[in-house]
Amino acid sequence: MELLDGVGNLSGVGSKREAALERLGIVTLFDLLTYYPRSYIDQSTVTPFSALTAGMEATVSGVVMNVREHKAIRGMHVLTAYLSDGTGYLSMVWFNQPFLAKSIVSGRRVFATGKVDYARGGKGALSMAQIMAFSLLEDASDSSPKGLLPIYAATASLSQKFFRSLIAQAFRKKPVLPEVIPESVRERYGLLGRDEAFFSIHFPKTKDTLSAARMRLAFEELYLIQCGLLLVRKQAREKEQGIRHLMNGRIVKKIFETLPFSLTKGQEQAWKEISADMEKSTPMRRLVQGDVGSGKTVLALLALAKTVENGYQGALLAPTEILARQHYETFSRLFADTGIKVGLLSGKLSAKQHEEILSAIAANELDIVIGTHALIQDKVHYHELGLVVTDEQHRFGIAQRAELKKRSAKTPDVLVMTATPIPRTMTLTVYGDLDVSRIEELPPGRRPVRTFVRTNERRGLIYDFVKKEIANGRQAYVVCPLIEESEDSDLPSAETVYKELSNGIFRGISCGLVHGKLKAKEKEAAMRSFYEGKTKLLIATTVIEVGVDVPNASVIVVENAERFGLAQLHQLRGRIGRGQFQSYCILLAGGEAGAASERLRAMEKTTNGFVLAEEDLRLRGPGQFFGSMQHGLGDLKIANVLRDTEILLRARRAAMETMEEAQDMRYVLEILRLNYSNRFGKILDA
Repeated sequence: MELLDGVGNLSGVGSKREAALERLGIVTLFDLLTYYPRSYIDQSTVTPFSALTAGMEATVSGVVMNVREHKAIRGMHVLTAYLSDGTGYLSMVWFNQPFLAKSIVSGRRVFATGKVDYARGGKGALSMAQIMAFSLLEDASDSSPKGLLPIYAATASLSQKFFRSLIAQAFRKKPVLPEVIPESVRERYGLLGRDEAFFSIHFPKTKDTLSAARMRLAFEELYLIQCGLLLVRKQAREKEQGIRHLMNGRIVKKIFETLPFSLTKGQEQAWKEISADMEKSTPMRRLVQGDVGSGKTVLALLALAKTVENGYQGALLAPTEILARQHYETFSRLFADTGIKVGLLSGKLSAKQHEEILSAIAANELDIVIGTHALIQDKVHYHELGLVVTDEQHRFGIAQRAELKKRSAKTPDVLVMTATPIPRTMTLTVYGDLDVSRIEELPPGRRPVRTFVRTNERRGLIYDFVKKEIANGRQAYVVCPLIEESEDSDLPSAETVYKELSNGIFRGISCGLVHGKLKAKEKEAAMRSFYEGKTKLLIATTVIEVGVDVPNASVIVVENAERFGLAQLHQLRGRIGRGQFQSYCILLAGGEAGAASERLRAMEKTTNGFVLAEEDLRLRGPGQFFGSMQHGLGDLKIANVLRDTEILLRARRAAMETMEEAQDMRYVLEILRLNYSNRFGKILDA
């Protein structure tokens, strides 16, 4: 069979099972072979009946002493076998499998793996009713099978036995598994062949063969993604003609002189890296990671000044209209004495104003243009664009670069800012095509936000405190997980909380409501009213996660905080603590338990976003974290960036070596075209 053949071609897969498999994402033979076991049971260790305890999973072996069949509620057939292993007794139960009665008879040896619990009505006797796998041996003297038993994420209609037999059948069809890693790389890193790795991941003979198979397949996933990202960067450096800026001049020096503060060590290092990139002839592609309030905006300001004093224009892309306007006001003030002309391209402009701005951009009458992603659309023509600064939420990708290249002989430098701290291992995978600068400390003088986890019993007292803060001239946010009431949830919605608070304890205080279902103009008006201080209490959903800088906001209350991830809670907390006042983040927990409780306590312990990012990765698991961060690359099916740091670093090193070997690079490029063409897109049209 070929890897892209449908699983419906395998025997035992009728239309119902084919539909059930499709719901699990299994459509082709390749999907089936990459539906890796979620765990394994070591059947080489057999637990004596006398050592069993309720709740444990175990592999056991015993001789059938007696068998009983009966009909339970609603006609369910129940087959119970009573076994002995010489140390004690255990019953095993099979439901709705009457055909087993012919083979499970006295004197036969049963070898099984499953979960042990108390037998129903057995007065403390133990039973195994959740049987994951079993085999029947001819007689009591037969030796038990050994080895590792794969356990899949099965469903009610697709059992463990079905998956094992279907995958075994697939291998008997001798699928063609073309090698995707160059031979030189396999030899250098001691990797198994692809055929052997696939077979051994499903049917490992020993723990060592399983480890080697898993290492090979995890390496393969990470290596191919790294090669793709490095090819993106290589092409940008070799094929795109960039702009070579001169060393920092008069305007940059003047801005340094007028800044009311000194740069932190992290900012200084990031600025050195940005300056060095801009002074090279290859286009800059740099990501600046900095926690909320770490001072990324001043780096954007300096970089834009540098491109302007070299005779080019700069563009700053913001995620929202109101944030674009705030940047415009800040930059206009800071550039006031430099002669740099700043423009704002906003949706609020009249048609005439819009045309005037477009004409000014094309005629080079504006040095820096600030706006949303509309800045790189067809109607905007730059005289010569030298630098684009963009927010991570609107990542500057392949399509955007292609748009800019149409309008300029040279590719502008790109500076990507993110306030979402990303663990170091994730940075290699998510942003492997960018150079990365990290700002890890906050500017001096900023007061850390005090964070408290409280239960709903304290809700009244908390809102009394918020009311006092507002009476003292401050403003506050309240964040809710839902927009409106839902039959599927008992969580309070933003709309309900708004009605409750504005008509209750905050009656007479100007309250606002903002959520994702409002029209853009309504949302903009609500945010602007809060920004201008007219609204004192803003009830919202997570739409404020990327919001405006309101130095007067000193409190944020998050309702049902256990429903939010750590990264999201940290971003929400970043809405406050931006002014001179002590600020407070209060996390109201409705039904905290397990990881949710651990997550909230982590927020109390630290305000360091990078520490929280590592903790978030640990608590949520890399699959979910990676899936939400990787901007369109396929989910990792076997690699685990939290556990496989060493493999990731080796795969990264191997990918960098491949970039230097022309033959290996041609080989991998063909694989990337086949596997990732829709994800790396035009970059691979090499």
